[in-house]
Parts: sequence; C-alpha cells; structure tokens
Amino acid sequence: MPTTLHPDRYKWIALSNTTMGILMATINGSILLIALPNIFRGIHLNPLASQNEPYFLWILMGFLLVTSVLVVSLGRVGDIFGRVRMYTLGFAVFTVFSILLAATWMSGPTAALWIIVMRVGQGVGGAFLFANSNAIITDAFPADERGFALGINGVAAIGGAFIGLILGGLLAPIEWRLVFLVSVPVGLFGTVWAALKLRDNGIRTKAKIDWAGNFSFAIGLIAVLTGIVYGLQPYGGHAMGWTSPFVLSCIFGGIAILGAFVWIEFHVKEPMFQLHLFHSKGFAMGNIAGLLLGLARGGLQFMLIIWLQGIWLPEHGYSFARTPLWAGIYMVPLTIGFFIAGPVAGRLADRHGARNFATLGLVLTGVSLIGLQAIPIDFSYWMFALLLLLVGLSMGLFAAPNTSAVMNSLPANQRGAGGAMLNTFQNSASVLSIGFFFTVITLGLASSLPHSLLHGLTAQGVPLAQATSISHIPAIGSLFSAFLGINPIQTLLGAHILAQPGVHASVLLGRGFFPGLIAQPFAKGLHLAFLAAAGMCFVAAIFSWMRGAGVQRQLLVPSAEDEEGFAEVGDVVMAEAGVGSAGVGVSAGLNDAVADPHP
Repeated sequence: MPTTLHPDRYKWIALSNTTMGILMATINGSILLIALPNIFRGIHLNPLASQNEPYFLWILMGFLLVTSVLVVSLGRVGDIFGRVRMYTLGFAVFTVFSILLAATWMSGPTAALWIIVMRVGQGVGGAFLFANSNAIITDAFPADERGFALGINGVAAIGGAFIGLILGGLLAPIEWRLVFLVSVPVGLFGTVWAALKLRDNGIRTKAKIDWAGNFSFAIGLIAVLTGIVYGLQPYGGHAMGWTSPFVLSCIFGGIAILGAFVWIEFHVKEPMFQLHLFHSKGFAMGNIAGLLLGLARGGLQFMLIIWLQGIWLPEHGYSFARTPLWAGIYMVPLTIGFFIAGPVAGRLADRHGARNFATLGLVLTGVSLIGLQAIPIDFSYWMFALLLLLVGLSMGLFAAPNTSAVMNSLPANQRGAGGAMLNTFQNSASVLSIGFFFTVITLGLASSLPHSLLHGLTAQGVPLAQATSISHIPAIGSLFSAFLGINPIQTLLGAHILAQPGVHASVLLGRGFFPGLIAQPFAKGLHLAFLAAAGMCFVAAIFSWMRGAGVQRQLLVPSAEDEEGFAEVGDVVMAEAGVGSAGVGVSAGLNDAVADPHP
C-alpha cells in the first residue's frame, strides 16, 4: 500500500520514478543499434545473408512497433483501472522479459525468433510505461510546473536513446547478454518503488473496454508498420519491396482498417479514444507538430550511425569492430544539447507559454538539418559536433513545451489516453521515418553502387566475372553492413578469390575501400533525406504556431454517467478552499479538476 506523502515531496518521487522507467525503456530501445553485430555473432547467425534479413529487421524494429500499437490502448486502460497500477505492471513486465532475453541459450534462427518474441514482450512493458508516465506526472504537478517536469521526462526519453548507443558499445563486446541484463536491477528496484510510493491521484473513468476499437486500431497499425518493415527488403529484382503484393496489401489494408477504427470510435458508446479531443486546437496542433517532427527525426539516428560507422570512422583509422562504440561517443553532443534544453525550455514554457519556444525549436531543427546536408561526407568533426549540438538543443526546445501544452489541454479523466496518443503519433512516425530514410538512401545506392563496386573491384585485380556477380548485391545489404559496423568485402569475395594472383587483398580489406565506394552514392540520398526532413520541421513549425497563444482555463465536467468522478472533483475543490476534508493529495487533485495550460 503506498504511503502517505506531502504533495510537494510526492511530485518529485513521481517524477523520479517515471523518469527512471522511461530512461530504462528508451535505453533498451536503442541499445541494440550498437549491440546487433555482437548479438548475431553470439547466436551464430549471419545478419547479411538474405534469408536472415527479416530477423535483423524485426529484432531492430519489433520493440518500436509494439509500443506504437499498444500505447493508446494501455493509456485508456490506465484511465479506467488506474495509471499507477498499469505503470507498475509495465515495470514488472519489462523486467521479466529482460531476464528472459538475457537467458537466451539457443543459437541460429531459433535464437533470433526467441529474441524477437521476447523483445515484443519488452515492448508491451514499455507501452505500459510510455502510456501512463506523462499522465502520472501531470496528475502530480501543478499546471505552472508541468513544463519543467515533463521536460525532465522528455530528456530521459530522448537522452536514453543516445545513452543506449554508448552502453551498447561498452557492454556488447564483453558479453552480448549484458545489453538485456543491465535493465534487470533497475526494473526490479523501479517496480518495488512504484508499488510502494506512487499513488493514483487522478480522475479514474468508469467505462467498459472498447474491444472493437482496440482490435481495429491494433490490427490496422500493425498491418501498416509491417508493410513498411517488409518494404525495406528487395523484391522481384527491385532494390526495395514497395511493389510486393504482400507489402501493398499490408499498407492499404491497414489504412482501410484504421479508417474503420475512426468510424467505430465515433459510434461506440465508450470509445477507446475520445476523438472529440481534437476539437481542442492546443491538442490537435501539438499532436500534428509532434507527428511531423517524429517523421523528420525517427530515421535521423539511423542515418547518422551509418554515416559514422560505415564511412567516416573507417576512413579516419577506426577498425570496423570499434566503430559501433565510437559512433555512440561521437554523437554525445546531440544528447548534451537535449539534456540542456529540455528542462530549461519546460521551465520557460511554464512561465511564458509553449508556442514561441516549441515553434522556435522546430525552425532551428530544420536549420540544423540543412546544415548537416551541406557539410561534406568527410567532414571536420568540430563542424559535425556543433550541428549535432544544435539539433539536440532545438529538439529539446520543442519537446517539453509541446508535451506540456498537449497534456494541459486534456481533461483530467482523459490524460492517459490523450498522452498516449501523442506517444503513438511520435512512435509510429519514427517507424514511417525509418522506412522513408532507408528507402531514399537505398534507391540512391541502387542506382550507382553496382557501377562503383564493379569498377573498384576490377581495379584491385578481382576477375571480371566475380566482380560482376558481387557488384549486384542488394543495396540494402550494403546499408546493413554499414549500420552493423561490418566490412562485407571479405565475406563477399571469400578466401579463394582474395588469394588469387593479382588481387590486392590488403587494399580490398582495408578500412577505406568499401567506405570509399559507398560514400558518394550514400551522400546523394542523404542530402535528399535531410532536406525532406528539414521541410517537415518547417511545416511542423507552422502547425505549432497555429496552436494559439494566451492562457486558458478548462474546467473538467465529467459525463453524466461518471457521477462518482464528478463527486471526487467536487470534494477536492472544496478541500482546497478549506471546506471539508479530501484526504491526501489535495493540491494534485485540484490539478485534476482544473487544467491551466499555456498553449
């Protein structure tokens, strides 16, 4: 049973626990980006073999897909059954599946399937955490402090993604299971701490679960995101799978089911998500801006890693085995920028409103992306670091004010579902963004890599027949190689060809040969992708500005069938005025009754 705490003390406990949970989940979401080479070596599976590409993609993206699908449903469940209860359950579920991942004993495809399924389980736990953390913070903090609190939580969400890169680079070479085991102590402590100290002081909505809405939303979103995952693989002689009947069926079928979901939500008595919330300009514009930034940002991390691991670091003397760790280290300026800007922007938004800071953050993000596309592939690091710092600062400038404005625009009994919708938009946008970035880069590579590879191989003495065959490797395979920090030339050529007279094996296996071949084709696609992402940021800035300015007060008036919730609000307001006794958490309860956003 949670203990009684003074509201001022409780709010910091709530923030600390939710920040720990989000940090744990986001670190685990990104730690695999660096650890994948060690994981595949540990389970004795070649990630570059065409039959193993689905394993690679699902291990990489399965966690994000599951959290995208479930977070709205679980946010609504938190509104009904209690946010703290669902959040604590998420901590426990995440910890159990972390233990099961660390206990992987199989090898080959069986081990890969086990890891995929266990990562899906981790994603379920992560969805519970993502769905309810913002609502718990909003319940605990007064309106004029929420921006700062949500800024801290946002720093954990974005910063954890980059901390995971460094942790993966440090732990995976020692023992690949450590990348999963590292979450277990945090998860055990966080679960017990949440169960003992957190309390539900928000408005709980009595309602039935909208099964039709939940299933249609889940099936539709899973279909679309699955189509995107398989669209990244070659099909029928094409570099990508976007013409595959399976991919087209998934995407268009999923869109149709999501359309049915919208119809269901307008017609059921107790919908999973109250679509009328989009009538609020602050809620609608904040979600659209967050969605567009997610589209711009989601694939950025992947492209920066490929740029560093596959090209820049090898060309500057780093062995392919060392590039994963150093890629994480060289991206630290981005994390620093977000760590600085997130809490500061949240505090400023509490005092002066969200619109100016969020909009400026989006504009500066677009400017920094234009800067990244303008520098050469073989850049000077100080220039790259400054641009990464600007990306971090500008994204931090947007994240906390936007989240605070969206959460403050919600009535208290819809904070779980409403906050979860914001997360769903951002997570789904990340998957869409990864598909977009990979598609643009792969198409650029597919058009010029075969010629570059053929010319480069024959110039180093590889016989024409073998060079011609190797030059037609799928372009996505070369991206995977760069992403995994693997030099594919040795695997492609084999010991027999490398040992032939006249073949310059030392050059072919050197650190500069393969990066030199993919640098220019990669640069063409990268420039286009960065410009498109910058354009999305500028459009997002327009929507952010359209949220409006000024201070609004919204009094929560529960529905007629929610009389118990209405009585609770009345008791809390009376207690704050000094009438009667509402027990513990009076200040936080008043925040449930009256939302006081700075749009």
